[in-house]
Amino acid sequence: MDWSTKPQPGTTSNIVYARLKQQILNLELPPGTALSEKEMSIQLQMSRTPVRESFVRLAQEGLVLVLPQRGTQVSLIDPELIEEGRFLREQLEKAVVRIACERFPEPLLQELDANLAHQRESIDKHDNQSMYQLDDAFHRTIFEGCNKLRTWAVVERMNSDFNRSRVLWLLADSHWEPLYEQHKELVEAIRKRNPDHAEAVMKQHLNLSISNLVVLQEEYPSYFKLK
Repeated sequence: MDWSTKPQPGTTSNIVYARLKQQILNLELPPGTALSEKEMSIQLQMSRTPVRESFVRLAQEGLVLVLPQRGTQVSLIDPELIEEGRFLREQLEKAVVRIACERFPEPLLQELDANLAHQRESIDKHDNQSMYQLDDAFHRTIFEGCNKLRTWAVVERMNSDFNRSRVLWLLADSHWEPLYEQHKELVEAIRKRNPDHAEAVMKQHLNLSISNLVVLQEEYPSYFKLK
């Protein structure tokens, strides 16, 4: 199975939007990067119209900033939005993992097992992009197993800064074992139908990626919005 995030089918604008969003979330386009419609259209070998439309959509999500007289740039990461994103995910994911402990389809439980095996490979190879994609897919699968994919879509739309901080954490910290071990605990809690343990692990898990936020701000000060 390909665990990468693929652009959704549709118009040229959707494809450009998905590609640019992935580059921003993966920090291939770091916070503060200047964006040019002309240069981007040449790079993507597309007209400027879908690029312009994509910039508008990304601005609505807070990933791009349109500055009068100064052009367009990738927005800086806002620590307050990171905390708000963590809060949203914690509340929803604790509730969802409790549902998963009541009922969860066996095929998707096997998919979680396969995801864990791929995570182990990513840790051994120290492939941070793969690890991020697998982490995202892991949580999405739990929502899917609880028939809550529309809720997951809302979470994703509101977690851009939290997700970028997760990518940055994987880049800056090479110790991914706690992340992997917590994922394993969550799968076992779902398999053994232990909602209290699953909820406790999920809370601890979602605090893990922001526990060193201050360190990230010190190491990458140009990436973060000042208070």
